[in-house]
Amino acid sequence: MSRGARHLGEGSATLAIGLVVWLFAGDVEVPAVSLAKAGIVMMCVGGAQVLWGLYRSLRAARQDR
Repeated sequence: MSRGARHLGEGSATLAIGLVVWLFAGDVEVPAVSLAKAGIVMMCVGGAQVLWGLYRSLRAARQDR
């Protein structure tokens, strides 16, 4: 598995988990952490990983030509 594909998979999973946390765990009370905000941060990190994976995949495809 290439690095770009690995980043795409990890980013997609992180984005999906962050979305679930944001949607369904916003009412849960946890000391020192707001789960809704943690879900938003996870979605941002997952989105960045997906974009990085796309960049790496496209760069590798261009070098193969």
